[in-house]
Amino acid sequence: MRKHIANIKLEEEENEINLTPMLDVVFIMLIFFIVTASFLREAGLDTNRPDQDQPQVLQDENGAILVIIDETDDIWIDNRVVDPRAVRANIERLHAEDPERPVVVQTASTSRAETLVVVMDASRQADVYDISIASAN
Repeated sequence: MRKHIANIKLEEEENEINLTPMLDVVFIMLIFFIVTASFLREAGLDTNRPDQDQPQVLQDENGAILVIIDETDDIWIDNRVVDPRAVRANIERLHAEDPERPVVVQTASTSRAETLVVVMDASRQADVYDISIASAN
């Protein structure tokens, strides 16, 4: 009986699987995939954020092209509601009158980001690159 128990213990010791070589292979494959992976930079909106350390210098925005996005996502230019498809034409007209005028987009806190992107895209398509965003509280 003792021989039989001793044989079982020997068989259990012999049946153990050594996982070290498998882990080595997995780590080598992981390193290979990390090194050979190409990382792409996603395109997005370019923003110019002011430094936190420097005091902000406010520009005189009285002569700016003011675009207001209200709570119901209506777009206002020159005190009238404008269709989103006509924003580019209105900005081009106002920009042609004075090319030095920046565009200031004032958004309500409950307006959707999609409307803001529509206005900014229309401004870029109208060749206006001096765009500021203001939030109405």
